[in-house]
Amino acid sequence: MRSGLLRSTLTLLAGGVLAQALPLLLGPWLTRLYSPSEFGQFATLWALAANLAVVGCARYEFALPLETQDGPAAMLMALCARLLAVMTLLAAVIGACLALTQDLGAAWLLPLAVLASALTQWLTLWASRAGRFTASAWSRVMQYGGAALLQLALGLLKLGVWGLLLGPILAGLAAAALLAKPAPSGGWAALWRQPWAALKAMAKKHREFPLLNTPHAFAGALQDSVALFLLAWVLGDASAGFWALALRYLKAPASLVGGALSQPLYTRLVALQSAEQARHLVQRLLALLLVLGLGLALVLMLWGPALFVFLFGERWLEAGQLARALAPYIALHFVASPLSVATLAWGQQAWALRLALWGQLAFALGLGLGLLWGGLIGAAWGVSAMMSAYFAYFFLALPARAAVAAPAASV
Repeated sequence: MRSGLLRSTLTLLAGGVLAQALPLLLGPWLTRLYSPSEFGQFATLWALAANLAVVGCARYEFALPLETQDGPAAMLMALCARLLAVMTLLAAVIGACLALTQDLGAAWLLPLAVLASALTQWLTLWASRAGRFTASAWSRVMQYGGAALLQLALGLLKLGVWGLLLGPILAGLAAAALLAKPAPSGGWAALWRQPWAALKAMAKKHREFPLLNTPHAFAGALQDSVALFLLAWVLGDASAGFWALALRYLKAPASLVGGALSQPLYTRLVALQSAEQARHLVQRLLALLLVLGLGLALVLMLWGPALFVFLFGERWLEAGQLARALAPYIALHFVASPLSVATLAWGQQAWALRLALWGQLAFALGLGLGLLWGGLIGAAWGVSAMMSAYFAYFFLALPARAAVAAPAASV
């Protein structure tokens, strides 16, 4: 890796380590303040919020690194702001329906959850465009570490599901405020005064992002939402809580490494003019991540249940058994997470969307068949089996896409 990519990655990685350390260290206290059922309800609502937030700006925020001039970048920011406002209103309607029809009072917080999550995603790309990787690192500390601290404090006040939701909402809004500098050309207020004709032209210029990447991102987030809703419906809130806690901690390494590496990797791949250089960079990263992922899987297979009982208490043993069964899936997800931005940089959103849809089908099939075969643990083994085949194909096919890529900068 070039020194610039390595330096940016290490900056974000350092912030990510601190951001993930606080939730991991506070986890044993949180699992003693909140029940598996409360975790299940929180996870279900937060997964729904994440599903809406991931497409809050219709993925136009990922076009920001492609706009090198301040004027067009500000126009793109104005487009993102309007789309996020619409998504927040939609989330308010959905939250009201859930609160009134499903006896989920905490669902009233859904629009705030969507706003906080989408804002941090949008403004992280804005900060990345400006090369503000130190600010991105500190925002991760505030977003994830602050959420855990707030959940702990609100748990001591016995706020239940409301406390679990308010923690990441407040922390996310604070992280977004940190990322909001520098302001776009003309200032933040000017975003709402841009002419509709110019916004329409900008939307058309980068239409591949909403048309191709939005379904891809939405389908990926939908995977977690559907799994939690299905488990809660078939086995109850506690089983959804076990699943949510297991994935929350098992995916932490992927979130850490993926978040630290994907931002500078994306900008680096966009800048590379040679397909051979791009392919070589991705292959080197793939080999390194595979070694790390296999080590992670081995630890979970050998000591997963014991680690979860030691850290979270006896009532979370089933989450540890899930960790063992999900180990192959988690390890391969860890490898794939940061590399997925290559499809954006190479203009391969259509290929990525087709592949992602097959991935959703594989996940759903593994979950459903496993659930029928062996309940909660069977569902985890089913997911690992099906997704191992899916990721194997992805790793083999991804480097070759550089040779047929249309440079993203020309989109």
